[in-house]
Amino acid sequence: MRPFAPGLPRTVLAMVLAMLLASGCSLMVPPEEDPTNIKLAEVDTRVTRVERVIDSDGLVNLLKQVEQLQSDARSLREQIDQLQFKLDQTGAAQKQQYVDVDQRLQNIEKALGERQTASTDARSVLDGGELRAGQLPVPGGTDRANYQAAFELLKQGRYKEASAALKQFMVAFPDSSLLDNAQYWLAETHYVSQSYDKALPEFSVVVDKYPQSRKIPDALLKIGYCNYELKRFDAARKSLQTVVTNYPETTAARLAGQRLERMTSEGL
Repeated sequence: MRPFAPGLPRTVLAMVLAMLLASGCSLMVPPEEDPTNIKLAEVDTRVTRVERVIDSDGLVNLLKQVEQLQSDARSLREQIDQLQFKLDQTGAAQKQQYVDVDQRLQNIEKALGERQTASTDARSVLDGGELRAGQLPVPGGTDRANYQAAFELLKQGRYKEASAALKQFMVAFPDSSLLDNAQYWLAETHYVSQSYDKALPEFSVVVDKYPQSRKIPDALLKIGYCNYELKRFDAARKSLQTVVTNYPETTAARLAGQRLERMTSEGL
């Protein structure tokens, strides 16, 4: 018998035999028990499971819930920012209110101090002291303090001092809101003294210079009275009728009507 594959080296022959043996062993293992096949089957199963999870409604709902939570978080953040802004505004407003109240208290304290000073300075004049020419009844006092002091002199019947005080008031406080009142009472100091010729032009100043004054009806009434006393009856009737026509709901109109009736009864 001839040797197998004469001429091949023994090493090559051994390798061929080994390969044949290995191949034979592989062919003898069933596919379901092949480790490679088992591994591939596991991977395929895991991939299929992941695909099912991805395609399921549960994951879709979960994603929607996550998006909703993110939206809610943004909304809450905006609300927090708005609340913080309002809180800051409230704090600023409260601080400003505190400053305003503090300033008002300071103004009140200052006004009280000025009033006390005015009372002290005016006491000597109001108690019968002399009022020198060009002197305010309350030197260094406010316009209101000096106006009130001058008015008190008028109420006391000290018409000369009241007239001087009112004149000096109007010189010292040319921008005061009380100028029209001061002018009216200045005219009144002459009227109550029965100096009708002096009172008449002073009442006319109220009408001409302060047309928006609340003293206009009273000033027109006194103009009518002065003209009546000066026997200028036509001028008196004209002024009194103006009060009745233009200011019908005032006390001045009632008094003007009474004087007109008197003039009619007197045949004037």
